[in-house]
Amino acid sequence: MKKIAKVVKMELPGGEAKPGPKLAGAGINMAKFCTDYNAKTADRKGETVPVLITAYEDKSYDFVIKTSPVADLLKKAAGIAKGSALGRKAQVGTITRAKLREIAEYKLPDLNCNDVEAAMKVVEGSANNMGIVVVD
Repeated sequence: MKKIAKVVKMELPGGEAKPGPKLAGAGINMAKFCTDYNAKTADRKGETVPVLITAYEDKSYDFVIKTSPVADLLKKAAGIAKGSALGRKAQVGTITRAKLREIAEYKLPDLNCNDVEAAMKVVEGSANNMGIVVVD
């Protein structure tokens, strides 16, 4: 059994990770990681992709790719650059309930929910806090 040196959670651009200070702290072979990561996330270019890297003492590593952040998915669905600074007080965009369900189904594996209905409530709460209104 390999000994774990460090576990690091990062958000990197899909298909476009480069060696740098962010990865240096993980204590892994950055060039090899970037090649592996970029190959696995090539279909997600332009997205922010969370990744969980487990670095071992022998400099080897494993990584798990997570689903994109809810905020990024909501901004894309609403066609806005950023959420409202005033949260619920200022509306900056709208999404349909069908789109909300689609995002909730995509995020379900990474959310602390048992079903799509609960995931929809979590995503809707994020939308409300960003000033995005859900319409039927």
